[in-house]
Amino acid sequence: MSHLVTERGTPAAPPPSPRDGGGRGRLVEVVVPVHNEEHVLAAAIGRLHAYLAETFPYAFRVTVVDNASTDGTWTVARRLASEHERVRAVRLDLKGRGRALRHAWSTSDADVVAYMDVDLSTGLDAFLPLVAPLISGHSDLAIGSRLTRGSAVVRGPRREAISRCYNLLLRAALAAGFSDAQCGFKAARTEIVQALLPRVEDEEWFFDTELLLLAERNGLRIHEVPVDWVDDPDSRVDVLRTARDDLRGMARVGRRMLTGAFRAPVEGRGTDGRAAPRLPAGMAHQLPMFAVVGIISTITQLVLFVLFRRVMGPLWANALSLALTAVGNTAANRRFTFGVTGPGRALRHQLEGGLAFLTGLALGTGGLALLHAAAPGASRTVEIAALVAANGTATLVRFLLMRAWIFHPRRLARGSGARGAHAAEETGGPVS
Repeated sequence: MSHLVTERGTPAAPPPSPRDGGGRGRLVEVVVPVHNEEHVLAAAIGRLHAYLAETFPYAFRVTVVDNASTDGTWTVARRLASEHERVRAVRLDLKGRGRALRHAWSTSDADVVAYMDVDLSTGLDAFLPLVAPLISGHSDLAIGSRLTRGSAVVRGPRREAISRCYNLLLRAALAAGFSDAQCGFKAARTEIVQALLPRVEDEEWFFDTELLLLAERNGLRIHEVPVDWVDDPDSRVDVLRTARDDLRGMARVGRRMLTGAFRAPVEGRGTDGRAAPRLPAGMAHQLPMFAVVGIISTITQLVLFVLFRRVMGPLWANALSLALTAVGNTAANRRFTFGVTGPGRALRHQLEGGLAFLTGLALGTGGLALLHAAAPGASRTVEIAALVAANGTATLVRFLLMRAWIFHPRRLARGSGARGAHAAEETGGPVS
């Protein structure tokens, strides 16, 4: 579907300042997506422009992308573009942060592209450490992280719990190696991001996560910078709707990983020029399939937990919902993740899978018990967040147990022949 694009204030790239040094000729474009931000836009862009003009050692351009605002945001953006030589204004007639970044980044002539949220919740002192590894060629993408050592974060317990649960789920279900997918403070080498963009499907809040997962899947280097971050009390993000869309996005990405479609025409390499290391044998198939099964199981268990919670306490609701999903989870991973078919040793595999169930039960029960001990009367939302965090840890333990013990090729060889087990180890294919 086509959409209107209006641009204002598109000067040629400004010349580097005398401070440029080794970065002479480099241009960094900072994109700020906005929707109905009339009341804060002028102050935010003024502060950002002043900071970069006074301290940033490279040439820069600030691009404000208005996503179908219905207030005076576009008027303010045009005024800013006319007042500041290095500010550009772009208007799209469709909403979506991912859509805004896709348009600005895909048409950029800068060496490095970046973005930050208009509330400037992230401390600007982290911007130079964010882009420096990209300009030097050390890394391909860079993200600000609120969850690494050295970061300083001020935000409410609800958003803190949801953020940590989401990132834990990404690591457990999709093997993400980065720590913070949602921080609105990211940058990339332009040629790299332009190669990735055609393979990124999301146009809204999951755009960041999908881009990072795709980059990591292709062996690209992602640099993380600890940031100072203060929650914006005026944030209008619909947390529950965003969480729902993120879960859908994770399921979609998991399916693309499974079919081998989650690829981009780039080859990741380290600083020494060598190809990025490959996953251990069989894991390239197992991880995405395990992720799909895990997402379905987690959603099913949360639905059952909410239903059972109406008639029983949180500990019993957790135990019963986890027990009902454990059998299906083990059976699905047996067949689809580890390729074991036929009835042979099916009961034994279920019994051994019960140990993973007990791990999840212990983590979930312990987490809920600690939660209610520390915060009596905690809301259902906080209970669910604690349960997601516990399930994320249990998911990682379950995968390690299944791969290294329950469905280890040598164990399977005793029942299906060494040749078949060796084939499963090399390809992740079925063992009958």
